[in-house]
Amino acid sequence: MAHPYPIREIARQAGLSQATVDRVLNDRGGVRESTVREVRQAIDDLDRQRTQVRIGGRTFMVDIVMQAPDRFSSAVRDALEAELPSLHPAVVRSRFHFRETGPVSELIRELDRIAGRGTQGVILKAPDLPEVAAAVGRLVAAGIPVVTLVTDLPGSARLAYVGIDNRAAGATAAYLVRQWLGDRPGSVLTTVSRGFFRGEEEREMGFRSALRDALPARRLVEVTGSDGLDAGQRELAVAALEQDPEINAVYSIGGGNAATVDAFDTLGRELRVFVAHDLDHDNIRLLGERRLSAVLHHDLRQDMRRACQTIMRAHHALPDEGPFLPSAIQVVTPYNMPPGVTGMPFTG
Repeated sequence: MAHPYPIREIARQAGLSQATVDRVLNDRGGVRESTVREVRQAIDDLDRQRTQVRIGGRTFMVDIVMQAPDRFSSAVRDALEAELPSLHPAVVRSRFHFRETGPVSELIRELDRIAGRGTQGVILKAPDLPEVAAAVGRLVAAGIPVVTLVTDLPGSARLAYVGIDNRAAGATAAYLVRQWLGDRPGSVLTTVSRGFFRGEEEREMGFRSALRDALPARRLVEVTGSDGLDAGQRELAVAALEQDPEINAVYSIGGGNAATVDAFDTLGRELRVFVAHDLDHDNIRLLGERRLSAVLHHDLRQDMRRACQTIMRAHHALPDEGPFLPSAIQVVTPYNMPPGVTGMPFTG
């Protein structure tokens, strides 16, 4: 496992003891495969962050803990690492703890593990559940500031929320759907990954309220429980379409959009309007193929910069600022892709 880093640096990045890292690097055995993966991940993270490290800057170790589909977690990782140089003269090191699904007890164990070993801050995307809020409280009690990302935990001791106004995003989606559908008949399918993410709940409430104010007779059909993963979403979408032959529009709150499109194709159903969230790789492709009508996007790089700066302020490394506004909601079509977004198969 070739690398240029001292064992103590790898150990700090991985959150492991130097003895454990030494055993892994020298193939001495006696360690779990998951521990080997953690050491390899730490080296990969150090490689990516190496250009940002310089002598003399104050170093902050930040842990990013997320329950989200890989496509979104990867976008967050890319956004953070792209912003690291802008945080000079401070140096920010990041450790990533990503999971697509699983029992909340595993996520809480990860948070408690971080509280035990220490960090300068946690950026968190997690379900809004009492046990998660309690884990956040333990982090804060240990002197670790927590910033929630994209979806909030308002009943917790978190320091700040960074992201869009999710209720306004849902209302924006309703506006787009009713503009495109007009007076045409049809039902609208809303897809939610899980009901205990507050951000998704707020989007759904904003969408439902705004659509019913304008079109009270329009039927809404909700499916949930896929964790935003294509594997579970396709089955849920097919079942909904078979039950309601009038569905011809979709507002995707939680993802799994490729699977939803496939469900319409499989049943030979017309899809007049499809509004989704986030410019991940799947949505970029679907937007370019005209399978999505619009994507509600926000600047993840700005969000990650704000989250890191909030943690720095908690440690008095930056001057205090007043509360900042939610991230701007951008309505993206194939004709106004933000700079730096690549890989879209534009079809003219």
